[in-house]
Amino acid sequence: MALSKVNFNSMNVTPVASKAIKFNSSNNGLETGDIGGSLVLISTQTASNSSAISFTSGIDSTYKEYQFHFIDVHPVDNSVQFLVNFRDGGTDYDATKTTILFTADHSEAGSSDGIGYVAAQDLTQSTDFQPLTINTGNRSDESCAGILHLFDPSSTTFVKNFMVRLNNYVSNNYSEDTFTAGYCNTTTAIDGAQFKFSSGNIDSGTIKLYGVS
Repeated sequence: MALSKVNFNSMNVTPVASKAIKFNSSNNGLETGDIGGSLVLISTQTASNSSAISFTSGIDSTYKEYQFHFIDVHPVDNSVQFLVNFRDGGTDYDATKTTILFTADHSEAGSSDGIGYVAAQDLTQSTDFQPLTINTGNRSDESCAGILHLFDPSSTTFVKNFMVRLNNYVSNNYSEDTFTAGYCNTTTAIDGAQFKFSSGNIDSGTIKLYGVS
């Protein structure tokens, strides 16, 4: 028989906005809470001719994974790289990193495509900013978008692994997909992240920080 209506009063549980109703840990009753793997929005920042976007809070021991979602990030300057660095205490974004970067390209005409490792854009035990795109343009319809995953940033035992995938629409009408991965070589907690372009300001765009429950 299909269930057509749920009476919350008879279930002795109070609905909470943005929460799921699930069995409790003893499996003998119901409670509200986050379902494993769900995203919890921590903060949103929107660029407006900004030199950088910095997340100075919200990254702590609450979650084992954090995600940054990049939406329509558009540069002032043309043909620039979108960059990231992390903060491991203090005020500077200069965590030591070792990384790899791959790109895949395909044109609208289908005449140009390829995939490859871009050795010139990776880091070896460096405190520099890591490129996340190779060529982001400033034409009115160009931008980059994607997701960065940061794992267990508060660990004092393990290095801090991260993976990033971003896509560009590039001005000569092709899609450029960039995959970056690596680790911050520190057992100090990562508690901040900063994003900027290799030159010029961030004209517009939104970055959302989520915790993964």
